Amino acid sequence: MSSKTLPFDREFIEKLTEQYPTPFYIYDEKTLRRNARLFTESFAWNTGFKEFFAVKANPNPALLQILKSEFLGGDCSSLPELLLCERVGISGEEIMFTSNNTPAAEFVKAKELGAIINLDDLTHLEFLEHCAGLPDLISFRWNPGALRDVESVIGNPVEAKYGLTTEQIFEGFALAKRKGVKRFGLHTMVASNMLQEEFFGYTAKTIFELALEIERRNAIRIEFVNLGGGFGVAYRPEQTPLNMKNVAEKIHEEYDKLIVPGLAPMKIFTESGRLVAAESGTLITRVIHEKRTYKHYIGVDACMANLMRPGMYGAYHHITVLGKPENSGFVTETVDVVGSLCENCDKFAVDRMLPKIEIGDLLAIHDAGAHGYAMGFQYNGKLRCAELLLQEDGAVRMIRRAETLDDYFATLH
Repeated sequence: MSSKTLPFDREFIEKLTEQYPTPFYIYDEKTLRRNARLFTESFAWNTGFKEFFAVKANPNPALLQILKSEFLGGDCSSLPELLLCERVGISGEEIMFTSNNTPAAEFVKAKELGAIINLDDLTHLEFLEHCAGLPDLISFRWNPGALRDVESVIGNPVEAKYGLTTEQIFEGFALAKRKGVKRFGLHTMVASNMLQEEFFGYTAKTIFELALEIERRNAIRIEFVNLGGGFGVAYRPEQTPLNMKNVAEKIHEEYDKLIVPGLAPMKIFTESGRLVAAESGTLITRVIHEKRTYKHYIGVDACMANLMRPGMYGAYHHITVLGKPENSGFVTETVDVVGSLCENCDKFAVDRMLPKIEIGDLLAIHDAGAHGYAMGFQYNGKLRCAELLLQEDGAVRMIRRAETLDDYFATLH
């Protein structure tokens, strides 16, 4: 079996469970800071570069404060995400507001905060003008349509609900210019969880070429290009992690060829949530049942309501049985690791070979720091679990308490 490492051992977690019942999330501050710095260091060649952390990936203010101290901004797509950024001191053009099917109140708040507003449709320009007034700076999200084949959670861009077509992009910038907008940006995001380094150079090339064509057709200088996210995580131990320095260099090469001759200086923005936060987070859960029917099931006290990705996408998350290191001679068994929801997709692993598990064992589900807790829900009356932070000094503090039954019933008459 291949393995992954953790910043703690069984004894450490067992001690924590005396104060914080399982399941819970624990985030490693050192890992979070290291991955944030991957972006700022890799793109240091670009003056004005900014990584806007995708708040949707993990909307916890304690983590946002850490990322703010590492000079990251916030990529927001809703009113609560805007308010989270505001409350931790991220404001103005440190916020990129990219939403779709956007309610008026959200545009109003984004404009109030001075956020960069990135429009998802041509009609949103007039809608924004009517409900909040147009800012000096506007960006449009580009959907390039058919691209070369890529493996992506987002899928074929032609089937995606996001963004403007190429011709709509030209029309949008022309209309914005006529309405008095002075500054312009361009955004795209066409893939998710990509581990192919060359893909990001290809994406940069296509959007840089579009920026040049916008200048030629509309006499508009694009101030920044936002390459979106999509930077992948090696969820499986046998996968090769994305090398951000190589990715940034491929983008640099395209920048030098296409932008330097005429449009430089142009700022490069990214908006990763996954690569910044995923590796820092681990879901801890305890084994409470074992069942043998047509398959061998290991039942844990977490469920799909705590971590949706495996059940929703069939996504792989590595699992470590704490205290039973892989490749250490322990007898192994093939099992399904399951939760207690009344849904058959409530599985963290299917046909997974793990060291022999006993009732009471603690399992660590890796790489859950992005799109983990954030995608939680309350089906079957499940309560959201606590979130803990393992600080750089080794201390642990709670950064979100577990929900209670009183919380669950609080909105009911």
